[in-house]
Amino acid sequence: MALGLEGMRPRYAPFLRTLADRGPCSIRDLAAATSVTHSAASQTAAQLATEGLVTVGRGEDARQRLARLTSRARGMLPPLDAEWQATAAAAAAFEAELSHALGELVEEAIAVLGRSPLRDRIAGIAPHLTLRRRGRPATPVRNPVGPA
Repeated sequence: MALGLEGMRPRYAPFLRTLADRGPCSIRDLAAATSVTHSAASQTAAQLATEGLVTVGRGEDARQRLARLTSRARGMLPPLDAEWQATAAAAAAFEAELSHALGELVEEAIAVLGRSPLRDRIAGIAPHLTLRRRGRPATPVRNPVGPA
């Protein structure tokens, strides 16, 4: 329960805020807006519906599902917006104390990993540890340090 709001979880906030800003959205659009997979957005929408925070129904195309805020969710928006603004202010104050802008560093790290994922970097350094993407290990993987 976030902010003492019954049925509210922190992971719901980006979905509720997106629906408040854009109106009814397809699960695909919610996934894109919140930077999660379609599967994660679908699961979250189902949880939101179970909590009575959204309704999910058919869109223009029978294959498309649209999520809409309920009146209960709309009533939660003022405290959610206040918490969002307070969080942004606290994050800005925190970042001001750092030697490097954390937001810029995170964006840079995401871009670098987008060019060369960590999995590929590990394979380049220790190819004998590389697992096939599907199935069993290509070769036995042994921990050179011993049991964890």
